[in-house]
Amino acid sequence: MLVFYNFAADTILAMDYESYTLENGIRIIHLHSKSAVGHCGLIINAGSRDEEEHEHGMAHFIEHAIFKGTKKRKAYHILSRMDDVGAEINAYTSKEETTIHTSFLTTDYERAMELISDITFNSTFLGKEITREKEVIIEEINSYKDDPAELIFDDFEELIFKNQPLGKNILGNPKDLRRFTKKDIESFIHKNYHTNEMVLCSVGDISFQKFQKLADKYFGRIKANPRLKKRSRIENYIPEKKIIKKRTHQTHCIIGNIAYNSFDYKKIALTLLDNMLGGPGLNSRLSLLLREKHGYAYHVESNYSPYSDIGVFSIYFGTDKENFEKCVKLIRKEFETFRTKKLGIVQLKKAKRQLFGQIAINSENNANVMLAMGKSFMLFNKVDDLKRIKEKIEAITVEDIQHVANEILDFEKMSMLVYQ
Repeated sequence: MLVFYNFAADTILAMDYESYTLENGIRIIHLHSKSAVGHCGLIINAGSRDEEEHEHGMAHFIEHAIFKGTKKRKAYHILSRMDDVGAEINAYTSKEETTIHTSFLTTDYERAMELISDITFNSTFLGKEITREKEVIIEEINSYKDDPAELIFDDFEELIFKNQPLGKNILGNPKDLRRFTKKDIESFIHKNYHTNEMVLCSVGDISFQKFQKLADKYFGRIKANPRLKKRSRIENYIPEKKIIKKRTHQTHCIIGNIAYNSFDYKKIALTLLDNMLGGPGLNSRLSLLLREKHGYAYHVESNYSPYSDIGVFSIYFGTDKENFEKCVKLIRKEFETFRTKKLGIVQLKKAKRQLFGQIAINSENNANVMLAMGKSFMLFNKVDDLKRIKEKIEAITVEDIQHVANEILDFEKMSMLVYQ
């Protein structure tokens, strides 16, 4: 399944962006758009993989807690600040990032940027609101557990990254969550919210000079806190197969392998291969095979998630118990086809055109563009334009696809997780 800003994170349809680094190390990047709606976000290179053992769930909890009160605002005033002008503000946590973002009329740029700064750097983490939010997150955890098609992805990464921070689920667990204190929160922020690992990104109808001025006003005065320590690398992957008994109507399964990190040039060929196997198009190879030809599965998808030092490639499907082995056999056969037979030139050309078209369509959403641009700048300190994206895709050869298939689609190196 193609996720726009996961396409290596260095690809986006922005050409004329402007950037600057504040004195404290926070980088800013802006793309001018004539739309009446602006988008702004702060991306912090800190996520659940940066948690220590006793901090499981902390990154996600902070994402919630920053909305519960600052030195000058109560929770209601934070929520109303953007709602009152018809705008939206939200946040999300991933394994490696925490992002606060907002969409608004361009007349409200300063309002948006001031609020993002306030909740990020001035939250108090006090009061009944914080205690109540722990219970809200516990309900989120319980809700997640009721959805096996979602839960299995977290359990799969825990299987392949066993006893490592990257394998921990983002939400955490109720036991750890309930004992988090203000001191614990502030300790995590100090250790992981580094100014030289923050990017303030924007797409909207505002001059770069004005954006820079506002950024300096609301973010430039933050005390510098540069990162000095690198993340520990993921090592010692051992393929494993595991079956978990669950009371589900379907058998849910993920088959996958470790893959290329965000900085590996082969990630582009794997992205194309991933899209061909089980991307969002109804004509993906596995969808045609398992759903259309045999009727074994309603939903099947492939996913490629690159992280800073490693990646994950996986196939997910849900099927009736009696069709499970048949699905696995067909998927394995499809893997072997890619590994042993080169694609035809026409097939490759069609796949390239499909991938590029999907990226182009996703770029019509300026909120997507803002987030993708920010993540690219975070990782690579640059953003590729449309011409460069096309060049990278067009440079992929049939030999590249076969080489990647042989490295990633080796069934003997695959792990498997099954809910039955």
